Amino acid sequence: MSLKTVYDADNIFAKIIKGVIPCVKIAETGDTLAFMDVFPQSEGHCLVVHKNIQATNLLDINADDLTVLMNAVQRIAAGVNDGLEPDGIRIAQFNGAPAGQTVFHLHFHIIPVYEGRALASHASGGPADTAILEPTAAKIRAAL
Repeated sequence: MSLKTVYDADNIFAKIIKGVIPCVKIAETGDTLAFMDVFPQSEGHCLVVHKNIQATNLLDINADDLTVLMNAVQRIAAGVNDGLEPDGIRIAQFNGAPAGQTVFHLHFHIIPVYEGRALASHASGGPADTAILEPTAAKIRAAL
């Protein structure tokens, strides 16, 4: 899918936002949702989405909505930092399938990096057990 992909209202993140598919939620506002990535690259890998837009990528969102989304990304990254104490944090966002985008609803990855631990590949492996993700999410929530 290219950068000109038409938004699909049935994408997995839209279904998560609607509550059709469950997620391990970290935080939610009227405009944003942060939840654990079920294909984590590291312990604490989470995603932040805007709930009220139909943007497939960074080029589709208006500046005001992007500001709201980026404020949420910063807040959740601070919670990851305080709750998990990683050695670094990677913020990632992919635009178009050739760039690595797999879900065509604009989203940001917050990926904690720990010295001496390799990151898993993006969108690889099988889905993580939510019972394993929940305690990590609880640490992030407590730090917010």
